[in-house]
Amino acid sequence: MRKARGNVTRKTAPDAAADAISKDRLRLWLRLLKATRLVSAELRDRLREGHATTLPRFDVMSALYRHEKGLRMSDLSSVLKVSNGNVTGIVSRLASEGYIVRVPVRGDRRATVVRLTKKGREHFAELAALHEGWVDELLGVLDPQETRIANDLLTRLDAVLEQRRAGKIDTAPADE
Repeated sequence: MRKARGNVTRKTAPDAAADAISKDRLRLWLRLLKATRLVSAELRDRLREGHATTLPRFDVMSALYRHEKGLRMSDLSSVLKVSNGNVTGIVSRLASEGYIVRVPVRGDRRATVVRLTKKGREHFAELAALHEGWVDELLGVLDPQETRIANDLLTRLDAVLEQRRAGKIDTAPADE
């Protein structure tokens, strides 16, 4: 930056270019948030209206589906990245409906493993197939090449951000 007459700061070409890139990145972040919110809202509506369930219930069942032997409640919370309190009510309701069973952990009276019942696995498999179709429909506005490119870019971004959060790297914006 240089000082211009009248104490007005004028940006040099490199500063202006850096500002433009910074604004583009901010817009990208806002678009990612908006797209995520819109897709989530649509999925939430479809699960609620057509199947009397919620995204959090779907997420709990999904985590347990992937861990066939079940998870301790604390591990389930970690997998879902939510507090134990958030999961407890959902697990209780799913258990009362016969989708989940609680199994005490031997040697630890306080610990419980939760896992899907046969009914729960079958129900989730049906919901998961519908969910995949809905996501395919919603993101189907992108052609296959655009989908691969977006996936590759977001995978790269995820990896760098996870390493940064773990303190493994210090990132600086990519130069243009």
